[in-house]
Formats: sequence, C-alpha cells, structure tokens
Amino acid sequence: MGFFKWFRREEIGTYISRSWSVSWPMTLIMFFEFLIGLADVYIAGRVSKEVQAAYGFVVQIYFIFIIIANALTVGTVSLISRLFTSTNKDELTESVFSSIVATAIAGFVLALAGMFLSPGIVKVSNIPEELKPLIISFIYIYAGGLLFHYVLINCNGILRSCDMVKTSLKTMALVCVVNIALNFLLVFHTSIGFKGIALATALSAFIGSMVNLSYIRGLLAGKKRFSADRVKKIVGIGWPIGLLQILWQLSSMVLFLILSALPENRIEILAALTTGLRIESAIYLPVFGFNMANAVIVGNLLGEKKEENAFKSGIVTAAIGVWIVILMVIAAVVNARWIVSFLSNNEIVIKESVKYIFISMISEPFMAWSVILSGGLNGAGDTKSVLLRIALSVWLVRIPLSYIFVVLFGFGAVSVWWSMNLSQFVQAFLISKRYFSRGWFEISK
Repeated sequence: MGFFKWFRREEIGTYISRSWSVSWPMTLIMFFEFLIGLADVYIAGRVSKEVQAAYGFVVQIYFIFIIIANALTVGTVSLISRLFTSTNKDELTESVFSSIVATAIAGFVLALAGMFLSPGIVKVSNIPEELKPLIISFIYIYAGGLLFHYVLINCNGILRSCDMVKTSLKTMALVCVVNIALNFLLVFHTSIGFKGIALATALSAFIGSMVNLSYIRGLLAGKKRFSADRVKKIVGIGWPIGLLQILWQLSSMVLFLILSALPENRIEILAALTTGLRIESAIYLPVFGFNMANAVIVGNLLGEKKEENAFKSGIVTAAIGVWIVILMVIAAVVNARWIVSFLSNNEIVIKESVKYIFISMISEPFMAWSVILSGGLNGAGDTKSVLLRIALSVWLVRIPLSYIFVVLFGFGAVSVWWSMNLSQFVQAFLISKRYFSRGWFEISK
C-alpha cells in the first residue's frame, strides 16, 4: 500500500505521463544552465588564476542579486499556473503583464545598484588589490545585463506555467549555445579579453529575453493593465523562497567556518566538502528540475479545482524524481574514487571526499523527495511553510549539531556529514507531514 494507497491502478499511468512531460524539459533546462557555469569557470581558468578568482567572487555577488528574480518567479508560477487553467483569461493577461513589468523594474533598479554601489564596496574591502580591477570590470558588465536576466528567468516561469515548457527549453538551448560560443569568441579572439565572460552572459540573456517576450506576446490577448494587487500577491508568495535561499547560503558559510575549527587537515577537508558538493550538484539538476515542474503541475490542477488530482500528481512527480536520484546515487557511490581522483590529486582530499560521498549519498533520496514535494507546495502558494520547515531543519539541526560535535566535543568531519544527513531526514519528514496534511488546499484558494 504505502503512499500509493490513494491511487487506482488505471490512474498511475496518467499521472506519470503528466509529470514526466513537464519534468524532463525542466531537467534539461537546469543542465543547460549547468553547462554555462562550467564553461565560464573553464575559460576563466584558461585566462589566469587571478581572473578565475575574480570570477568566483563576482558570481557569489551575482547570485545574491538573482535571488530576487527567483523569488518573484516562484510567486509568478504559483499565481499564473492556477489562472492559466481557470476560466478568467483577463486575470491571466493582467497577471502576466504585471509580473513582467514588476520583474523588469526590479532588475533595472538592482542593475543600477550593482553599478553604483558594488565598485565602492569592492575598493574598501579586504580583497587582494590585484583582483579589484578585474572584479569591478566584471561587475559593470554583469550589472548591465541584469535587467535582461531578470526578464529571461521570469518569462521562463510564465511559459512553463502556461503549458509551454518545451518553448522555454528551446530558448534556454539557444541561450546556452550563444553564451558558450560568445565566451570562446570574445575572450580568445577579440581585444575584449576576460571581460568577454561577463559580456557573453549579458548578450545571451538579452537574446533569450527578447525571444521569450515574443512567445509571451500570444498570452497577452486581453487588455494589458498593470495591477499592483497582482504584484503584491506575487511578492507575498515569493519572498519566503528568497529568504530561504539567503538562509541556505548563510548556512553554507557557517558550515565552512565550523569545519575551519577542526584540529587537523582543515584545508583538505574543506576541499573535500567543495569536491563533494560539486558531485552533488549533478544530482541536484534533476531534483530542482522536478521541483519547478511540480509547482506547475500542482498549480495547473488547482486552477482546474482538481485538488485531489493535484495532491496525487505531486506524489507521483516526487516518486519519479526519487527513483532517478537513486540511480544517480548508485553510480556516484560505485565510481566515487574515480570521480574524486579526476577532481583532485591530493590523497587526503581524495580520501575525505570519498568518505563524504559514501555518507551524504544516504540522504540524497530523502533530499529529492522533500525538495520535489516542496515544489508542489510552492505551486499552491504555500511557500511560508516551505521556508519554515527547511530553515528549521538546517538552523535547528544541521548547524547546531555540527557546532556541538566539532567545537565542543572535538569530533571529526564525519560528524558534520552525519549532521547534514540528519537535517535532510528531518526536512523530508516535516515537508511530507505538511504535504500529506492537505492544509495547503486552503492556501491555494
């Protein structure tokens, strides 16, 4: 029986088909974004270690600026996916138009802030002097393209909400090809040099945003009117996810500080964690693809007033994602030493990385389950409960236990890896409890 006691045999095929049709394009979109980042790192490293270091610093700043775009898009998907399958098309047009305008304004304001504030902060910061000119050059170009990146991200959310996820996939395939091609062309074959890494991102985001806007024009058949109330709803749904991303980044920083207190092999263990997280990032690709797909699937069904179908579809989508992750986990564990040896030649780092993989992979299916189910909750607009449950599992389990084990008891890095596992188990339990309570039905109305 288990979780599938709610299903009739003839229903399961329908739910699997619906989930897979949205999930596989989203997984490919995540893969394209992964390739873009990989190409950036590779090219920066080919130029010089200084450029690679500067790029790494700027990307962290850029991620912070992108958090708002991601949060607004979560709110947009939740609202528009429900309106798309409802009968009121005027509300859909109004919401799509308002979302794009609000996102463009936010991107423009943050672009100006990045251009005018970031260079001053960099100049007075404790960054090596030789990196500062490189960082400032990167910042100006990345900030110049921020508006278009905001529109691109938001339009992708609108397209997948309106049963056009394959259209979004085409756009991101184009963005990926253009970005990588311009990277090599501008950096190695023009006088622009290293700045071409940032310019390639800005230009590909501009092209992608224009292409997406041309697709979305067909959704704006009714009267185009900006609605502050619509934007307020989008922000109300999206801000918890933005805060959650900030808290997650902070937890990663705190974890690095805790591991820095280890009595021996601190550098090697930090390198092992970084290596392990790189390997895990490949597993995260389908997980977050299924997370975003689940938001659309649940939102669309709620818009049709099919609450039980939304509930069941969310479970099926999570189950498919978990099985994919289990296969990836098996591959990672079996090939752990070979994969790690490819990323590092330090024997201590290799040993600690393999140990991290063996331990962390135990919780990956639970992580996938909770993250994909939380996508369904996001689609229903229940983002505050997602924020609360994930934040509690990280800040009341992972961080305190890691601190107690390492700083107070003097245990090794393995205690931190198990603390991370335990937080994933707690997160999966809390998210599952919320999802199966069906309390989010009321929030979606």
